[in-house]
Amino acid sequence: MKQDLTLKKIPEFQNRKGPVLLIIMDGVGIGKPDDSNAVYLANTPTLDKLMAAPLYRTLHAHGKAVGMPSDDDMGNSEVGHNALGAGRIFDQGAALVENAVQKKTLFSSQTWAEALKNTEKHNSTLHFLGLLSDGNVHAHIRHLKAMIIEAVKAGQKKIRIHVLLDGRDVGARTALGYIENLNQTIAACSDADIQIASGGGRMITTMDRYDADWSIVERGWNAHVLGIGRQFSSAKEAIETQYNEDENITDQYLQPFVIIKNGEPIGTIEDNDSVILFNFRGDRAIEISRAFDEATFTKFDRKRRPNIFFCGMMQYDGDLKIPKHFLVNPPAIDHPISDYLCANNIRSFAISETQKYGHVTYFWNGNKSGHVDKSLETYIEITSDTIPFDQAPKMKAYEITEKTIELLESRKFDFGRVNFPNGDMVGHTGSLPATIISVEATDECVHKLIETVNKLNGITVILADHGNADEMFTVKNGVKTMKTSHTLNPVPFSIVDNNTTNNYSLAKNLPEAGLANVAATLCNLLGFEAPKNYQPSLIQINSK
Repeated sequence: MKQDLTLKKIPEFQNRKGPVLLIIMDGVGIGKPDDSNAVYLANTPTLDKLMAAPLYRTLHAHGKAVGMPSDDDMGNSEVGHNALGAGRIFDQGAALVENAVQKKTLFSSQTWAEALKNTEKHNSTLHFLGLLSDGNVHAHIRHLKAMIIEAVKAGQKKIRIHVLLDGRDVGARTALGYIENLNQTIAACSDADIQIASGGGRMITTMDRYDADWSIVERGWNAHVLGIGRQFSSAKEAIETQYNEDENITDQYLQPFVIIKNGEPIGTIEDNDSVILFNFRGDRAIEISRAFDEATFTKFDRKRRPNIFFCGMMQYDGDLKIPKHFLVNPPAIDHPISDYLCANNIRSFAISETQKYGHVTYFWNGNKSGHVDKSLETYIEITSDTIPFDQAPKMKAYEITEKTIELLESRKFDFGRVNFPNGDMVGHTGSLPATIISVEATDECVHKLIETVNKLNGITVILADHGNADEMFTVKNGVKTMKTSHTLNPVPFSIVDNNTTNNYSLAKNLPEAGLANVAATLCNLLGFEAPKNYQPSLIQINSK
């Protein structure tokens, strides 16, 4: 029986004429007031005013509050937008995979068995491809090591590993430590021929997202499949050489490399091999999965497409079935807020530039592609530049703002959501001056949108999905280290409502509230009681 998604109206909000606009300042957390904090250093009169207003508080945006395994785990835009749209906390990929590895259910899955059976049948190679890191945002080295050990126990004789280097969710130059860690596991599995075969920095090798730059995937394909790239005798040599060539380069931008022996690549992906993509997060895994899975493919010339068994750690897009085979079921997020809004005839729009467009659509809608109801929803993507973000730190903030104002002033919409990626994407570069500029641009654009909503007698909700720009470096024992990863800091949450007759305030009994509490809040501000199974609203209606 189909669930009734009709929401009960709140009388106190029925006379409101203006729209509700949700603004997500991606990566703008609340950190320490010191020289490491680009948000603190930036000129942010809008944010400063919001933080001093009555309808302001902070929210948790990491760890268990967004479905991660522990509170030591950073939040990220994927899980953050899942929580914002779902209104509830679901175990995320990191937690699901960790549980499957710990309980070994991953190794009893049909997909795992098929991957190993394929190589046994053809006396071929088992390949692992993914992010070599313990950042636990896209992957975790612990999962890779566990799979290698179990594969060897199961009788696998030849394993090749294609390592994507992080420097983004972890320290900027930490790749050598992860290589050493992995090599210790390889050395302990002496019954098999296990070697690192290729690799490269994640931002220029393999891990593109949202169709932003397919040349990134092509470079990865060339290295992993064809054996085309800079040649070295080991991954350590590849990393150290590039460090020496450019003292400013960080792991995420290292050029793709291929390991050779006797002049030949040691681990190209060939017919009858099995390939396991061990990233659990979807956005940067979808494109390489398509390159392996799709018979008809036009994004770049693959030269050859080996006949392999390919699987992902998870299914990265359940609607489009990408990839066809996967090891762990993704979180099943039912009835995100968009389902309820459409069922109650709320007209909405979602807008961002390419880098975060999928977050305000796909991830917001519970990892589902497409519209819930196209007749009620408008999705706008502003094409991102393909240059390093610190070279253009304002990104497309002004273009996003201009289009959002146009959408608002059309008076066709009851609700809108907009994501400014600047604080996150520029923060990931490690450039403090550029990140300050990015935050200032975001602050200016937020001001323009608040002014527009106020003129329309609407309500603006401003928040962030996680921190990043709020901690650009750390200092330990007097040594300053660049920090390009997300933070564990809380994020701002503010409501701007110039209607002097409003009779609500922030709820006083939610000290541990997080991003999952926002959906119920939006329902209330739109004039509806929230679904009963949603996390509590951040506002309370006061008696007149």
